[in-house]
Amino acid sequence: MANDTLEGNRHRGIPRQGATPHSLIHAIQGTLADFLAAQTASLDSIDPELGGFARTARDLVLAGGKRLRPVFAYWGWRGAVGEDEPIEPVLPAFAALELMHTFALVHDDVMDESDTRRGHPTAHRIFGRRNGERFGSSAAILVGDLCLVWADQLLARARAPQGVRSVYDRMRVEAIAGQYLDVLGEAEPESWSVERALLVARHKTASYTIQRPLQFGLALSGLAHPEIDLAYGQYGLAVGEAFQLRDDLLGVYGDPSVTGKPAGDDLRSGKPTALLMLARRLASPAQREALDTAGAVNPADGSGGLLEKAQVITDTGAPARLEAMIQERVADGIAALAGAPLHEDARAALIELAVRATHRPA
Repeated sequence: MANDTLEGNRHRGIPRQGATPHSLIHAIQGTLADFLAAQTASLDSIDPELGGFARTARDLVLAGGKRLRPVFAYWGWRGAVGEDEPIEPVLPAFAALELMHTFALVHDDVMDESDTRRGHPTAHRIFGRRNGERFGSSAAILVGDLCLVWADQLLARARAPQGVRSVYDRMRVEAIAGQYLDVLGEAEPESWSVERALLVARHKTASYTIQRPLQFGLALSGLAHPEIDLAYGQYGLAVGEAFQLRDDLLGVYGDPSVTGKPAGDDLRSGKPTALLMLARRLASPAQREALDTAGAVNPADGSGGLLEKAQVITDTGAPARLEAMIQERVADGIAALAGAPLHEDARAALIELAVRATHRPA
């Protein structure tokens, strides 16, 4: 099956040398589509209901997204091996990260009770239409679990030198640890702070979005490069935190038609993000009281309270301060690459990605 997957994707424009963003994402998408077609057919042969279940999981994986984790892993690998190394032996490993990401998204949406993701209904809402809310949540959890198993299966098809699995496992543990801290913050917001919110960003987002994918790519090279590993670690933490801080801003001020998610979800749930914690720190006594009392939803349009709270946050100066923090972290991340012995095409791509990932509308 591994050979079938790779052979099928040779017709999808697998980049044999330095990839353009389009060709790389096309190759990752093709690898996922081929793998998921076989997995769906296998479950469908057991029972048509399982086939429908698997197709829903497949559709969630293939529904779009930025594919940032595979892209960062690719450039982490390319930075060590150079532009001439063929990608076919390691492409399944890059694609596996997108399956792991779907697992995290589906479970996160259940915990946050989110209605949409990438402009489409979330998994628990899709299943909930059939047999109610409890069934929807249970089925969605199983979809997430299935995607995590599929990620392991696809990773097993890649050429994986010693050390790859340890980076992959560390990435998964850190993502789950960060998610737990995120849930804890919602349950105990009075004990949270800007520093604690940044700790969540470091583990829930920076680690598994940028830092560990880069180091995962380096491990796939099979080459020992401690200077590159250190640079990837510093760059990944800095740019990954900036990525989450941008998410915090988009969660309040983003355009739902662009982000694919409802505006104000974080405010509605009371999630103690770095933005909200910073707003509380900067707020005057009157503004702090307004932050505590604002948020009652206007029955006429369902949004009035959230708009009021967003305006109070703006008035504290927290969004502007967060923008400055993003700029600082992007600069620190780019600086971390300066002395590393990377291949120049990878260095240039990572500099571009640092800016693109942190200055985005969605």
